[in-house]
Amino acid sequence: MRVVLLNFLSLDGVYQGPGSPDEDRSGGFDRGGWFVPFVDAVMEQRVEEWAASATGFLFGRRTYEEFSTVWPTITDPADRNAARLNSLPKYVAASASVDTAWGPATVLNQDVEGAVAALKQNGSGELQVHGSGRLGRSLLAANLVDELRIAIAPVIVGQGRKLFGEAPAPLGFNLLSEERTPAGLLMCRFENSGDGAVGTYIRGQTNLSVAGSAGE
Repeated sequence: MRVVLLNFLSLDGVYQGPGSPDEDRSGGFDRGGWFVPFVDAVMEQRVEEWAASATGFLFGRRTYEEFSTVWPTITDPADRNAARLNSLPKYVAASASVDTAWGPATVLNQDVEGAVAALKQNGSGELQVHGSGRLGRSLLAANLVDELRIAIAPVIVGQGRKLFGEAPAPLGFNLLSEERTPAGLLMCRFENSGDGAVGTYIRGQTNLSVAGSAGE
């Protein structure tokens, strides 16, 4: 099973509160809704396509609880995103008690990274992480993410939780696709390529010698 991380990010890597000022004010965050001015039909279509390959979902507790108040109320069979989210298996990384009425749901309350590694080894298809930035950051640090699908908004929020943090070692990614939407979002897909490569720049040379690349 492949683990795919989907998220909306600002230029400074913030993922908190993209959808409205009151979406997530935790930690004193008061700049929510920064993503909304850039939402258009192309972005919505592309996100639906990205989500179409999911065979299961992995959430942090906060995201699961937020989603569970919205998606079960959407019963229109033409809404394919809602149909997938409401019917496919869901895994919730949580140390506290969770109401799993929005099922089918399994709580991962111990050694989340180990549990995800086991799902990758024994499962099939695509396990998607939507939002859930803290969980995503821990999976990236454990090198468990196979692909990033991110929509980057041309704005610096300057406050809030960020997706990318420190990791035990650099991670390398290959750009699979990129697209600019009419509203100015950059929609990108990146595939994990292994260890991050390094090199020494020599003016006038374009074929740089690298070390630490995947396969070495």
